[in-house]
Amino acid sequence: MLKQQLNFKLSQKLSPQQIQLMKLIQLPTQAFEQRVSQEMEENPALEGGKDQKDSLDDEFGSDNYDDASEGEVIETEINVDEYLSDDEIPSYKLSANNYGDEEEKQTPYASGTSFNQYLLGQLRTYRLDDQETDIARFLVGSVDESGYIRREMDDIVDDLAFTQNIYTDVETVEKVLEKVQELDPAGVGARDLQECLSIQLQRKAANPEVDLAQRIVDEAFDQFSKKHYKKLMSKFDISEDELRSAIQEIEGLNPKPGGAYSGNTRIVEHVVPDFTIRIVDGQLELTLNGRNAPELHVSREYSDMLKGYKDAKEKTKSQKDAVLFIKQKLDAAKWFIDAIKQRQQTLYVTMNAIMHHQEEYFLTGDERKLKPMILKDIADKINMDVSTVSRVANSKYVDTPYGTKLIKEFFSESMTNVEGEEVSTREIKKILEITIAEEDKRKPLTDDKLAQILKEKGYPIARRTVAKYREQLDLPVARLRKEI
Repeated sequence: MLKQQLNFKLSQKLSPQQIQLMKLIQLPTQAFEQRVSQEMEENPALEGGKDQKDSLDDEFGSDNYDDASEGEVIETEINVDEYLSDDEIPSYKLSANNYGDEEEKQTPYASGTSFNQYLLGQLRTYRLDDQETDIARFLVGSVDESGYIRREMDDIVDDLAFTQNIYTDVETVEKVLEKVQELDPAGVGARDLQECLSIQLQRKAANPEVDLAQRIVDEAFDQFSKKHYKKLMSKFDISEDELRSAIQEIEGLNPKPGGAYSGNTRIVEHVVPDFTIRIVDGQLELTLNGRNAPELHVSREYSDMLKGYKDAKEKTKSQKDAVLFIKQKLDAAKWFIDAIKQRQQTLYVTMNAIMHHQEEYFLTGDERKLKPMILKDIADKINMDVSTVSRVANSKYVDTPYGTKLIKEFFSESMTNVEGEEVSTREIKKILEITIAEEDKRKPLTDDKLAQILKEKGYPIARRTVAKYREQLDLPVARLRKEI
C-alpha cells in the first residue's frame, strides 16, 4: 500500500566553492603553484599578470543572459566526505602558471649510474663461468639500497630455478656470494649487520686493535650490541683501554655500505617555506611567501565576447551555446581568484596568531619557551574552525631565524608544574634531552633517575611518561647509552 508522508530534515551542506577553498588552504606552496597552473591550462578565461581595469562586474554579476541561460540553472548538493575523497578535479575547476613574463623554470633531473649498475660493472672483471655469472648477477640484483641481501639462501635458490631456469644448491650460491662480497664498497652483499662489519674489518690492515675488533664482531656480537662491556673484558681477557680501542675501530665502520655510494641517485624533496618570520628591531615580522599570491585576472577577450553577444540583434543557437560556455568559464575564473584571496588571508591570519602566541620562542629560539598550544587555542583567536587551523598547520613550513620548521611542531599539550603554571610538553622534552646529553656516559641515567631529576626541576611526571618522551626523542635506554 502506497503512503505519502512529509519529513523535515536539517543538515549542513558545503558549497563547491567552500570545498575548493578548503582544498586550496591545505596545499603547501609547491602544490599550490601546480594547482594554479592547472587551473590556467584548463580555463582560458583565467590569465596571469595584472589587468588594466576590471569592468566585468556588470556583465558578471548579472543573471540576465537572455533566453540562452533560461532553464539552465542546476542546484547541486554535495556530500563533503565523498567529495573530499575524490581525487579527480571537478569540471568547474581550472588553473595556471602565475608568473606572467618570468622565464619558465625547468626542474633539474639527476642522472648517473645506479648502485646495482655500479656493482655489475665491477662484476665483469671477475673470471666466472656462465652459471656463476648468472647467479652473481641475480645476487647483485637482490642487493637493497643499504647494500644488504636480506633474503634467505633457500629462497634465492628457488627463485633462480623458477625465474632464471638455473638449478643449483645453497652451497654454490654461497660460494658465488663470497665473490659478490669482494665488490666495493666494503661490506656490500652482507646478509646482516654482523656479517657487514666483519667483511669490512677483514679488508683493514691487520693490527692488534683490528684483530680484537674482528674477534668481538665474530664471536661476541650480541654482547657488543647490548654493551655488556664487563662480559667482553672477561671473555677476551682484555683491559678497558684495549676494549675502548677495539670499539673505536668498529664504530668507524659503515653499517650501510650502499648508502655511501655517491652515484646512488635518489629523489630529493625540497621544502619551500610558506611563511618567513624575521626579527626587525626586536619585533617579529611575518611575511607570506610571494608564490602564494599569484597575479590573476579574468580574460578581457572572453568578457568582450560576452558583451558582443549581448549587443547582437540576432542570436543563433550556436551563439547561445557559446555564451553558456563563456559564462561558465568566466564564473569559474572569478570564483577561483576569490578563493585564492581568501586562502591568502586565512594563511596569514592563522600564522600571525601562532607567531604571537609563541612570541617568546620566536624571539629567542629556546624551545623551553614554547607555550602549550592546541588547535582550538588558535581557532578561538581567529574565529575560525579547528579544521581550518589543522589544514594550515599540518602541511605548511615557516622559515625562522633558527631554521625551517613544520608549523604543527609548535603545537603541544600542557601540564602543570609544581608552581601551578601550565607548561608545554615540548619544554619538558627539551629539558629531558639536555639532561641526557649532559649525563655521565659511563653511568647513564635510568628512566627512574630522570623522572626524579625532572621532579626536582619542577616537572612532576611519572617514569612511564619519561620513557614515552625518551622514545619520542629517539633516545635509547640507559644501558645502550653507556660508553667506556
